[in-house]
Amino acid sequence: GFPRTLGQAKALDRICELDLVISLNIPFETLKDRLSARWVHPASGRVYNMDFNPPHVQGIDDLTGEPLVQREDDKPEAVAARLRKYKDAAKPVIELYKSRGILHSFSGTETNKIWPYVYTLLSSKIPPVLSDEEN
Repeated sequence: GFPRTLGQAKALDRICELDLVISLNIPFETLKDRLSARWVHPASGRVYNMDFNPPHVQGIDDLTGEPLVQREDDKPEAVAARLRKYKDAAKPVIELYKSRGILHSFSGTETNKIWPYVYTLLSSKIPPVLSDEEN
């Protein structure tokens, strides 16, 4: 997400005024497992997740047949360190937006269970876009 640090939040304040911030609270283990299961095809940037979007043949890109790689920062130890660092850096950002009354937090482990709540919030804040036929 963005902003990730208080410095980024302050820089964002200089270019726009936020009226809504969404925070997704996902358990540490869920994030670590998902990120650690990510593999990529370096030449194309195609991303696979071994748990919910695996390649047809393990370790091989579906389109080219070339090997997939796991980025160094997606290995379990690196993911754990990244998440700890993110949590520490993001805490003051969360507090800032909470103090402004614009923070909306959602918790869970599955996108399809969290998304309806996020969608309802966004729908209440953003007017629907009408097609030319509806105007």
